[in-house]
This record gives sequence, structure tokens and C-alpha cells, in this order.
Amino acid sequence: MREALFYKKLKDGSVQCQLCPHFCVLKEKERGKCGVRENRDGKLVSLAYGRPCSLAIDPIEKKPFYHFLPGEAALSLATVGCNLKCKFCQNSEISQARPEEVPFKEIKPEEIVEMAKKQGTKIIAYTYTEPTIFYEYMLETAKLAKKAGIKNVIVSNGFINPVPLKKLCKYIDGANIDLKSIEDKFYREVCEARVKPILETLKILKKEKIWTEITNLIIPTLNDSEGGIKKLVEWVKENLGKETVLHFTAFYPCHKLLGLSPTPIETLKKARKIALDRGIKYVYTGNLPDEEGNNTFCPKCNKMLIQRRLFSITENNLNKGKCPKCHEKIDGVWN
Repeated sequence: MREALFYKKLKDGSVQCQLCPHFCVLKEKERGKCGVRENRDGKLVSLAYGRPCSLAIDPIEKKPFYHFLPGEAALSLATVGCNLKCKFCQNSEISQARPEEVPFKEIKPEEIVEMAKKQGTKIIAYTYTEPTIFYEYMLETAKLAKKAGIKNVIVSNGFINPVPLKKLCKYIDGANIDLKSIEDKFYREVCEARVKPILETLKILKKEKIWTEITNLIIPTLNDSEGGIKKLVEWVKENLGKETVLHFTAFYPCHKLLGLSPTPIETLKKARKIALDRGIKYVYTGNLPDEEGNNTFCPKCNKMLIQRRLFSITENNLNKGKCPKCHEKIDGVWN
């Protein structure tokens, strides 16, 4: 347990959390929507600090990051909790749980960094659940990792306020943000959130020069319309740039949406074509086999640059971040 950052004490002993756009006001012993930040004796505390429930070494491609140190492994960690309530959550057993409901092991930030060193991993990824809710734990770990020459990446829903995000940006190197839809109605009805703060997060990451990739999970009947996909792509192009890496991934029935069908591969391919036709340079498909949508091609001459099989790199033809055929610079973090 650790006193939280970014909160305000109120006159009646309540506190207002200012970490994310929910701005939860909590009376004594009440917790925020995330389930891990609690008012204790007029102080906001993090019940998740130093208590990871998931710790594993994954290929960076699994996050997914396709333009960030391809082929490298990442020490991935999470605590329980999330500040969204997505009906399609694939990790609901930990994201929607409370700290007392899931086994954990006390591990200090310095121990996480030592683990990464011993394993020879160049990256620590804050992932699986929502890293915003274990902000203090992530921040302290990222500070130590940065000093040790280890890169930090987050896989996040992007629902965080600007001030804590900008502070975090001093210590992270990459972000994959789930832009679940461009429509506010979708966020309110399916995730109990709003889209505007997430769009603002993406703009801040761009301004702070954090390498950012976007994942859009396409869910049949909910966010798979051609018009909605076009609108999302246009927003990305206009606000973040055509060099933004965009992943369209397949939904599988889970959590509260067991009655929906899985996403057809044709839907992903169509979304990818829409994005490419509108000038986005790097567009991928995921969660379904699709050789073309899984590989990296030069946007200028179309040479195949990086070939992937599942989450493994089977061929990497990049030459110092450039296409070996036409010498086009390929956007990304390559070393």
C-alpha cells in the first residue's frame, strides 16, 4: 500500500482522485471505479502498489508493438484493476477484480528491474490490465528501469488525465493505446467511459514524442461499420499523422459479450484496406492468421521488410531503419 499521487483532500474527509477522467469522489473506505484506490483516514492510497498479479516474459510483438525493437522480449507486469468496464474485456478475471480477490506476490520496483537485467530483457511492459491504475508502481519502476538503460512501454486504454500522463512521459519510450472506437456513444454504453480524454491522450503522446501504436478491436455489430472505421482512420491521419502504426484486431466472444460472433477475417482485411487507401503507411491485422496483414512492407516500394509468424520474427530485412531496396526511412524504434 502506498499513498497515491494526484488527488485532492475535501473538507468533509472525502478525497477526489485526479488521476483519470472519472474524478472519483470517495468517502472513508470507499474505492474508485478502478477498485484499487481507496480513501483511508482522509488519504488516497493505492492498494495495488508492489503487488503484481501477472508477471511474464513476452515477445514485444504480443503487446502488440510491430515497430518497436522487433524480436525483443519484454518483462510484462500487471496488478489487478481497471478504470474502464468494457463488456468485451479479455482479462476480466484480473481487470475487474479487487486486490484481495486475486493472488499476488509483493515485488518492489527495484526487484522488477533486477529481474529484467537477469533475464536480459531490454524492455519492461506495463500491460494485461490498465497500467494507469497502478500508476505509482509503474512510475517508480520506470524511473529505475530508465536509469538502468531498460526501455519502458505501456499498453493502455488511454483514459488518464493530462498532468499524470505528461509526468509519465518523462520515463516511457512507447505506448500502444486501445482506441476502441471513435464514437463517444460506444465508449459510454460498452466501456463506461468517454472517447474525448483518450483522443487527448493520443495527442499528448504525439507532442511528447512517445512512440505510439494504436489498436482497434473490431467487434461485430458494435464498431465494425465502414463509416466508423473510415472516421477513426481519418482522425488518426489528421491528428497523429500517416506514419502512425495502426492494428485492427479480431474479437472473440468473452466476458459479457458471449452472444456475439467472432470478427471475420474479411472485416479486418477491409479495415486495413480502408486505412491504406487513406494514406496510413503501416496497417496490420491481428488475432487471426493473415500473412499480408502481419508483415511490414515498405510504404514506398512495397518490399517485404519484416516477416512474422504469430509473435515471432522470421525475417528482418531492415537496414538501420531503412528499406534496403529504395532506402526509404521506416518509422519506428529500431535500436
